[in-house]
Amino acid sequence: MLTFSDSDMFSRRCVWVNGPVIVGAGPSGLAVAAGLKDRGVPFVILEKSDCIASLWQKRTYDRLKLHLPKQFCQLPDFPFPAGYPEYPSKRQFVEYLESYAAAFDIRPRFNERVDSAKFDPVCRLWRVRTVSAAGEIEYICQWLVVATGENAEKVMPEIAGLSEFGGEVIHACDYKSGESYKGKKVLVVGCGNSGMEVSLDLCNHDAKPAMVVRSSVHVLPREVLGKSTFELAMLMLKWLPLWLVDKILLFLAWMILGNIEKYGLKRPPTGPLELKNTQGKTPVLDIGSLDKIRSKEIQVVPGIKRFSPGAVELVTGEHLEIDAVVFATGYCSNVPYWLQDTEFFCKNGFPKSSFPNGWKGNGGLYAVGFTRRGLSGASSDAIKISQDIAKVWKDDLKQKKQKVPTHRRCISTF
Repeated sequence: MLTFSDSDMFSRRCVWVNGPVIVGAGPSGLAVAAGLKDRGVPFVILEKSDCIASLWQKRTYDRLKLHLPKQFCQLPDFPFPAGYPEYPSKRQFVEYLESYAAAFDIRPRFNERVDSAKFDPVCRLWRVRTVSAAGEIEYICQWLVVATGENAEKVMPEIAGLSEFGGEVIHACDYKSGESYKGKKVLVVGCGNSGMEVSLDLCNHDAKPAMVVRSSVHVLPREVLGKSTFELAMLMLKWLPLWLVDKILLFLAWMILGNIEKYGLKRPPTGPLELKNTQGKTPVLDIGSLDKIRSKEIQVVPGIKRFSPGAVELVTGEHLEIDAVVFATGYCSNVPYWLQDTEFFCKNGFPKSSFPNGWKGNGGLYAVGFTRRGLSGASSDAIKISQDIAKVWKDDLKQKKQKVPTHRRCISTF
């Protein structure tokens, strides 16, 4: 039996959900919702922002395009429009997601942040507490789908002297365009796809970027002889072992891009696909940054020792005068902050079991968008989750009335 304190009973509205609660209205959450909708299973989808896909709409730069061909990024049962380019723009992808939500009549509850979610082992139900401008709500449900994804919160490193720097300091999620940085010296911290693209965008707006490359990185051409490198890799993996595909990709990269180590970009000893699978580190797909590095329009610099007013000291002892800093230092999962679970998720907010086994836990807990395999991995898990929940729903719940606690006089129903 669920138990409530006196303060719970009178300060929090309770809602019984005749189906799962989905936390997150990004592509992963939408994909699960669409699968459930298609199978006639009711659900509630909660989103802390005021729109779907808030990462794409509010925390990405203007020049962003999908890094992979559109066929690898579409959600289940909903291909991209035929007129879309091979690599859709940020705006096109958002429009695609909005069309997806409209087609399946998905209506998230916006501006509702999940404060905590806990499984009650006595009655085997989830209690999901949210906070919004309207107050607090506690949702009670049989299934919980965690769809907040890999990139829920920005990562900002603590570096000595940063508070003394005095210039503009932002994360890449707040960077939109290099237009306002014309003529400025900008330090870009990070050399992944975001760091490379922000540096390229700054160059195209006549800024002077210096990119911090602290660790090794794989840089691959986005296309090989007009064919997507990713598509080529997926094709080869059908016939060849991963280690051999990695060697072929690195050979092709050397043939097309040359030796990148002489520009300060050291390759990891582990191959690009193996590194992605084991550590989640995505290789950089070059769309022009390397040419700017070769021409020294993008300066590659080593790690940072400390900041000082208007300048930065590198680990080599070199000092650079800079006007602004953009941290392209990535994102992390926020699951540990709100989900009270110690069995299914690790401390870093990712499922303990890796793909393809990290989509289902115990007690009606599911996870989608944590595969480290992009939208194709999320779509695969979304299909499994919606099918799994629908099977239980149809077999066990459809023919009987859902039992609820007798003292639930404050509880409304979805």
